Amino acid sequence: MKVNGYRIKPGADLTMADLEGANLTQADLEGANLTGANLTGANLTGANLTNAIMSLYYNRYREFLRDANLTGANLTDANLSNAKLRDVNLTDANLSNVDLTQADLRDADLRDANLSNANLRDADLSRANLFGTRHGANLTNANLTDANLTNANLTDANLTNANLANANLTGANLSGADLTDANLTGANLSGADLTLGYSGFGDYSAWLDALKETESEVANLTRANLTKADLTNANLSNANLTGADLEGANLNRANLRGATMPDGTIHD
Repeated sequence: MKVNGYRIKPGADLTMADLEGANLTQADLEGANLTGANLTGANLTGANLTNAIMSLYYNRYREFLRDANLTGANLTDANLSNAKLRDVNLTDANLSNVDLTQADLRDADLRDANLSNANLRDADLSRANLFGTRHGANLTNANLTDANLTNANLTDANLTNANLANANLTGANLSGADLTDANLTGANLSGADLTLGYSGFGDYSAWLDALKETESEVANLTRANLTKADLTNANLSNANLTGADLEGANLNRANLRGATMPDGTIHD
């Protein structure tokens, strides 16, 4: 088919194409070259963008996918590093193995998206809606401030040095997630699963033992809402839990040695 004079097909060369506002519903763009293309406001609902090249290297349009509708789109293995995706609708999209390094996803709608093995290192996901997303993604250094991660499946996700300040992680599955140096200040972890799968040492514990920045410093859990969170076997030694809400939390066999408790006291 043709859209705005451009032939839309698998492997199409759409370099620098102007597809602003185009209707690309169910379009098959597998392997297409969209380098520099303008897709601002385009409707890509159900589109297949597997292995598509969407580099911004020569892009005339600073935010070429802003406000685009990519609901249910298949972007498996697509290269979206440094992409400007603010406010984009990626609800139920397949983003497995996608390179979103340093992508701008502020306020993006990623509800129920598949982010398995996606690379979101250094991505800005502040205020993004990640409700129910499936992860295993690399979120190293990602900015998730004020993000909605309610019921998100973050099993085995890499959240090293991620900023989760004030994020909503209610009911999230963080089992096996790497939270080394993560900032969880004011985060809502009510009902979250923070247990760890097989650690290699024969024990099961939360990755919170990896929150240490140095020998004496830990990630900040100040004012974190841990109501009814599953912290079975969690290593919270030296953790800062000042002002945190632990009501109903499962701390069975948790290591709290040296931890600063919600009331400011230091646990023996």
